[in-house]
Amino acid sequence: MGFFYVKFGEQELIHAVVPLLKLLCLTVIGILLAHPRTQLVPKSTFKLLSKLVFALFLPCTIFIHLGESVSLKNLALWWFIPVNVIISTVTGCVLGLLVAAICRPPPEFFRFTVIVTGFGNTGNLILAIVGSICHDSGNSFGPDCHTTGTAYVSLAQWVSVLLVYTLVYHMMEPPMEYYEVVEEDGEIEIVHEDLPNDLSRPLLHEAEWPGMEDKETEHCKTPFIARVFANVSDFSQTSIPDPDSLEDGHERPRSPKSIRCLAEPRMVRKIRIVAEQTPVRHILQPPTIATFLALVIGLVPFLKSIVYGYDAPLSFLTDSLDIVAGAMVPSVMLVLGGMIAEGPNESKLGIRTTIGILVARLLILPTLGIGVVLLADKLNLLIEGDRMFRFVLLLQYTTPSAILFGAIASLRGYAVSEASALLFWQHVFALFSLSMYSIIYFKLLLTYV
Repeated sequence: MGFFYVKFGEQELIHAVVPLLKLLCLTVIGILLAHPRTQLVPKSTFKLLSKLVFALFLPCTIFIHLGESVSLKNLALWWFIPVNVIISTVTGCVLGLLVAAICRPPPEFFRFTVIVTGFGNTGNLILAIVGSICHDSGNSFGPDCHTTGTAYVSLAQWVSVLLVYTLVYHMMEPPMEYYEVVEEDGEIEIVHEDLPNDLSRPLLHEAEWPGMEDKETEHCKTPFIARVFANVSDFSQTSIPDPDSLEDGHERPRSPKSIRCLAEPRMVRKIRIVAEQTPVRHILQPPTIATFLALVIGLVPFLKSIVYGYDAPLSFLTDSLDIVAGAMVPSVMLVLGGMIAEGPNESKLGIRTTIGILVARLLILPTLGIGVVLLADKLNLLIEGDRMFRFVLLLQYTTPSAILFGAIASLRGYAVSEASALLFWQHVFALFSLSMYSIIYFKLLLTYV
């Protein structure tokens, strides 16, 4: 069955390059519309467009294509997709550790360097690439290219969302050593030190999480975990939050919850406090709700026959949603162009660390991804002869860091300018690295019929 193929003709090269040229054209149009010198379209319009992508276009795309193709049999065959997201994230974090050890960023950005290298864009950008490739009826992935490709990407988003609200959220916690802890009358006051606060909220910060300022909690801009797990010798006992005060806003030492905590081991209690303050409740965003509904309806044959299909009673609804979903790809690329037009922010990360992250994320990680997918293919873990399945797996290693980092950084008040600058340069250079690796991926996948 061989994964590699030697011959790579002119026609295959066209199929690999032309879809990316389409996306590049859309991005350039977005840059021209949003460029400060022209201002043909105001920034507020791009923010509104990003909200439409998040709340309407992307959910419609997921619901239409995932629900139509999902089944119990397919779900059992697709298990490696979410696993691959975890593998790519872990591999990227290991590369991030190496970058941090070699390039030695400022100490306050050590965790930032690790997580921004490890966590890639597994949603909008991959969907745009798949949509552009499948737009041509003569594509190399068959007539069901768009439906299956979107279904694969949508399934991976569940894992990505969980990682965002757990691993990424806590890794982006402001470092304790760069805050001043002041105790007054038994209360802890956290004073920010040299942490940027961009009240204008660049388009980058809202591109994949519109309205994220409404998700701010009491502890989102403070070093919460560091205080909870701090040694008593370093900080006073009052610096460890009380669970009752966290949940109800004031202390109730005689409540049943406090009595329960007395019976808990100290470490278990600290872990429970952190778990209770993890914003997992925010995972119910429009795209994840659409994924959940698509899975529920697609896995129940009776419901699926009502909603999906040419003769389905609700086919008029799915047709309408399909028309709306057609705006997803151009909107995503226009918003990306608008973000690039804003230009990079000032960054304290350092040129050496920035280049290290770019090389690790955009050049080294995709090469390792080829090895992972090749090994999985050798072990017969992948769907036999499915090119799109392998293409989506490979793309999960190839994309730049998730744009959501800008929103998370702003939400947590940590490395805001650094995240903006790094994401800008990553997406600029990704235009070239994605093109190069897409050609390589097409060459590797052409043996499958």
